[in-house]
Amino acid sequence: MKELLFTNWHIIRLVRLAFALFLFAQAYILHEWLIIAFGLFFFIQVLFNLGCSSNGCIISNNKYSKDE
Repeated sequence: MKELLFTNWHIIRLVRLAFALFLFAQAYILHEWLIIAFGLFFFIQVLFNLGCSSNGCIISNNKYSKDE
């Protein structure tokens, strides 16, 4: 868990963290507590390094060859 939290930090992960913190602050300031759910979505992505990265969501096509 420690390795997951402290390695592989890139710009998109930092942007997600900043956006999650922004949503938490806005939820507190505006007293709109539903916004916390959206903030938690981005915070969980940051915490566990989930989401589509540069090639994370591409479906691999290695299963089939072009000759078949």
